Amino acid sequence: MQADAAASRSQQRHAAAHARGIGADTDFAYGDAESPDGFWRQRGTASYYGYGNLSRYTASGSVFDRGAMTAAHAWLPFGTKVNVRDEETGREVVVTITDRLPGTRRVIDLSVGAARQLGILRRGLTTVSLQHAT
Repeated sequence: MQADAAASRSQQRHAAAHARGIGADTDFAYGDAESPDGFWRQRGTASYYGYGNLSRYTASGSVFDRGAMTAAHAWLPFGTKVNVRDEETGREVVVTITDRLPGTRRVIDLSVGAARQLGILRRGLTTVSLQHAT
């Protein structure tokens, strides 16, 4: 029964993303991406990555720079600017999506530079809300 409900929610999110032009072949990250005003918002767990990834390419084709204000997300288009707000501290950063997030329960993985500005290096994980940055 729970599997059917989860599949139904996934199909609804997939249809909503396709209607917004995100694309039918994208997978959704865990977290809530619904919004009554038509703009996407997402809430969930964030972490960071970057140690050991020097001189490697991101999924978008750019060279990974751990000090840059970039992030990995499961389905947002590359180049999307995202406002990331730490729910615990209220601190915010704006990042650019340059990489893909593998199938995990996190909604976003931040570069070390973005994690440093957000203040989560010691904690490692935090609850964040994501919103399209204008």
